[in-house]
Amino acid sequence: MAEIWAFISGSFLGNILGAVLIVIIGLVTIKVVTSITKKALEKTTLDQSVYKFIHNVIKAVLYIVIIIVVLGQLRIPTAPIITVLGAGGAAIALALKDSLGNIAGGVLILANKLFKKGDVILVNGTEGIVESIDLFVTTLKTYDNKVVTVPNGTITTTMIVNYSKEETRRVDCVFGVAYDTDIPAAKDVLYAVAENCPDALKEPPPVVGVSDHKDSAIALDLKVWCPTSSYYDVKYFLEEEVKAAFDKADITIPYPRMDVRVSE
Repeated sequence: MAEIWAFISGSFLGNILGAVLIVIIGLVTIKVVTSITKKALEKTTLDQSVYKFIHNVIKAVLYIVIIIVVLGQLRIPTAPIITVLGAGGAAIALALKDSLGNIAGGVLILANKLFKKGDVILVNGTEGIVESIDLFVTTLKTYDNKVVTVPNGTITTTMIVNYSKEETRRVDCVFGVAYDTDIPAAKDVLYAVAENCPDALKEPPPVVGVSDHKDSAIALDLKVWCPTSSYYDVKYFLEEEVKAAFDKADITIPYPRMDVRVSE
């Protein structure tokens, strides 16, 4: 058998048959490897976009390996081809460095689960709901229905605020009252408004306190916890109801004023 293989491999026909055999074995190997990779990836928590990316990269690398091995079997010098592929790959990588950076950013976003579709995030000064996460860009939809596309490379190199990561969120409000206001009474009014807010959580309890002495007012903080999905409902409720409650309790919300004295 060894003699037969030596005879076949030493002839042109043998080289062709060997190349065909390599192609067949290579295609079977690619199918097996990609199948195993797919099953392994499905057991992870990675996004499906990452599955496709890794799957395509592995297939491309295996195909290149098979082509080089086949060329070697056909006695075609592969060193120049490998050199050209290396130089070409370096040139392409240099020309597409921004795109490759976006791809790397997309993989990092999906692998680390920085955010997901439907999350409300603030990135690069833009706040919106995540519509889609692709390998190159992330698409946001703002509250006024504008579609914003942000390169993934930018996202991974800047600060990201994910408002939807946690189930609860704190609403912070600041209200100004006159300096002659009965502070304990004003605090009781704020506690009562927070208590009547339908979406506010009882635990952690609301926090009320004096936060600043401004030029024309004493600043009172009202901090209330709520479900993340109800943040703006609670925010608007508190802002409106506190004004009404202050008016009812004869608590003045001052506005900036200036006393001018004229000396003769």
